[in-house]
Amino acid sequence: MNNNQTLESLIIRYPQLESLTDEIRKTAEALISCYGQDKKVLVCGNGGSCSDSDHIVGELMKSFEHKRPVDDQLKTKLAEIGGERGAYLGEKLQVGLAAISLTAQSALITAVANDTDANLIFAQQVVGYGNPGDALIAISSSGNSQNVLDAIVTAKAKGLSVIGLTGESGGKMEAMCDILINVPETRTASVQEYHLPVYHAICMMVETHFFGNLCPDQK
Repeated sequence: MNNNQTLESLIIRYPQLESLTDEIRKTAEALISCYGQDKKVLVCGNGGSCSDSDHIVGELMKSFEHKRPVDDQLKTKLAEIGGERGAYLGEKLQVGLAAISLTAQSALITAVANDTDANLIFAQQVVGYGNPGDALIAISSSGNSQNVLDAIVTAKAKGLSVIGLTGESGGKMEAMCDILINVPETRTASVQEYHLPVYHAICMMVETHFFGNLCPDQK
């Protein structure tokens, strides 16, 4: 399935998202550009959006719908260093698209919350991880989560592009994001139900760009 077909399939299944087709396409293109420059993606959100952050990273860092074999040069080095086990690693390891969930660092998050300000748990990580050309995917169903807003401000200051996933109003994030995908719902649970197929489609499009010439992964 090519990227146009992925988008068409998404809209057929979720016609309420048709007005966001351009934003979804632009998001995939922004991430493709990011990875094309050997940059990385940071992701953050609270509650259900915390789980979504981890989910997105999981789809980017290993095969999703396409096989991602490591190149022959790495396979050779693995075998030279690790012998039989190295050869096994060469066959099993997959190319990852570099992504970090800022929600996953529990020791760091609690240290920031305890020592400075709980709203800075994501912004502090953007300072440490973020570099110009990287991208931040900021998720907030209301668009008003302070710790997410602080991460956006920090990301913009450090030269990252910012992609927002929000609900219908967009909240304060509307004026702060380079690309905003504000799904047409206001109730938190309903917003989050739309976010999942949206980011699945985005991850599929990014993966297809880099690995679509390979056979689909069979799981």
